Amino acid sequence: MKLKLDLHDIYNRSADIDRALNDIIAEAVAKRATLVEIIPGKGSGALKKRVLRFLAQKEIRALYHRVEKDSDNFGRLFVHFRWTGRDRAR
Repeated sequence: MKLKLDLHDIYNRSADIDRALNDIIAEAVAKRATLVEIIPGKGSGALKKRVLRFLAQKEIRALYHRVEKDSDNFGRLFVHFRWTGRDRAR
């Protein structure tokens, strides 16, 4: 399962960005999604840096496997999740 979060509409609303990021990670965990695509857009790169700082938080980092920066599209990130048999049984 793949989830997608496009931050274009809320790029300048700080609280909404944090809420959206928390919500998509929580949804990915709840649904055992294998991939979350986050689109901060190209712009100045500030929003992408903010997303990466969010993902680097210790409690968030513990939830996913790895982050991949799209080599073809600077304005897109992929958050990969790896679920074991134990995780699926919860």
